[in-house]
Amino acid sequence: MDTTYLQEQIDGINRKLDVILEEIELQQRHRREMDDLKDDLMRVGKDVYQSAVVELEEVHDYIQTGDILYLFKKLLRNIKNLTAMFETLENTRDFVQDFTPISRELFIDFMNKLDEFDRKGYFAFIKELNKVGDKVVTSFSVEDVKNLGDNIVTILNTVKNLTQPDMLHVINNALAVYKKLDIEIEKDVSLISLLKELNTPEMKRGLAFAIKFLKSVAEQQTTNRITAVTAVQTN
Repeated sequence: MDTTYLQEQIDGINRKLDVILEEIELQQRHRREMDDLKDDLMRVGKDVYQSAVVELEEVHDYIQTGDILYLFKKLLRNIKNLTAMFETLENTRDFVQDFTPISRELFIDFMNKLDEFDRKGYFAFIKELNKVGDKVVTSFSVEDVKNLGDNIVTILNTVKNLTQPDMLHVINNALAVYKKLDIEIEKDVSLISLLKELNTPEMKRGLAFAIKFLKSVAEQQTTNRITAVTAVQTN
């Protein structure tokens, strides 16, 4: 009974010694790692120090210790501003990341729309318009453009009058009659035949229309002349 108890005590001591030995070995390994880290840090620190000495040697004439201290204080006073700036940068980065797929889709839609315009002939049309513009520029002088600007109101009023429904109807009827005209003039036209034509009702109505038309044009010219003179005198 005593022998068994003694053996148990010895086994317990051995187990405790094993734990102690493992802990000692762990501590030794940790100490060796720390020594290796210290040696590495010493080498790196030495290299950094030497590099810093070399680099600072180039700028020591432009910087003072007070400047570094002032910069450090400045950074401390602007911690909140720097934090806000970093948050803004992070938000901007998140926005760019979120917008990238959308921008890709927009670019694809834009390219598809350009392709549609090209297939419909928009670009060819613009190219031809550019040629028309070149011809206009080379065909008219600066003086012509100036005169166009001076008379643009009259031109627009004329176009406006020509585009009225009743005027378009008259022009359309005149063109329709002109297309249907099949007039052949004989080589020998006598004065008597002309006088006979003047005596026809159609010719009389035509002459009456022509006389009234010319009379109205003359009256309009007189009115325009009086209006222009009045405007000059008023100015």
